[in-house]
Amino acid sequence: MSNKFAGRDLVSIFDLTKSEILYILKKARELKKNPKPDLLKNKILANCFFEPSTRTKLSFEAAMLRLGGKVIGFSDSKITSTEKGESLSDSMKIMSSYADIIVMRHPLEGSAMQAAEVSSVPVINAGDGANQHPTQTLVDLFTIEESQSSLEDLKIAFVGDLRYGRTAHSLALGLSNFKARMYFISPPTLSLPEEETSDLKKKGIKFSFHKSFEEVLDKVDILYMTRIQKERIPYLEYQKLQSQFILQLPHLKKVKKNMKILHPLPRVHEIDIDIDKTPHAYYFQQAANGVFVREAILALFLGGNIG
Repeated sequence: MSNKFAGRDLVSIFDLTKSEILYILKKARELKKNPKPDLLKNKILANCFFEPSTRTKLSFEAAMLRLGGKVIGFSDSKITSTEKGESLSDSMKIMSSYADIIVMRHPLEGSAMQAAEVSSVPVINAGDGANQHPTQTLVDLFTIEESQSSLEDLKIAFVGDLRYGRTAHSLALGLSNFKARMYFISPPTLSLPEEETSDLKKKGIKFSFHKSFEEVLDKVDILYMTRIQKERIPYLEYQKLQSQFILQLPHLKKVKKNMKILHPLPRVHEIDIDIDKTPHAYYFQQAANGVFVREAILALFLGGNIG
């Protein structure tokens, strides 16, 4: 199947079938167990981050370097010709002549598709505004499978900013391939957009909306926490909402033994640090898994022979 990925773009989780998702996760597991330090020797990754990033940017860099490739790029649009008025299309046309694959994060929804349309090399979406973040979804699915030994028929609760949280959007859609039962916990103004709920309904996925942890915590296998997106909402609204959903130790008294807490990070106020010491905390392992999953993505979309 690996040749089916070579040269393709990854803009949305919808770009992948269920079997393709499982194949990428399988190859990520193999790379986690058996590193291949020369797999992408002489290949160049262009990391184009028009918006801040820590884990996504650095895990892609680490992944490329661990596979023997090289990395160029930037992490601040202010040091690019965007500040001079250069269009995104022109920037990506030029960047695709410098590298073999482009990873891009941009604050505008639809920017990844625009970049893919003009680039002569594969474009991997590392987040386009509040839209999607497909590689994080693959990291999340990898981690869920690792922690639960399966992806099928799980119960998942999403908490926090589900309106602007692109990781939640992508993961909900990704999990729809695996018959997950979903619970959405958020302030009314930050609930999951209708576009995503419509997609879930079309796939026959059961989901419900809730106002507190307590309503669902004893039912779920995965608790997916997210931060309130400070950069995407008015300051006064953020001040009101930032402390509305804070997970603390007493919340975990009646949870299932297998329940794991995930978070795409960065964590702000929403998970008390005392929870880090519990067997339910799995967000740091989740972040570490980002390297292996992104190794698999880079290798497959560049046509590398993982084996």
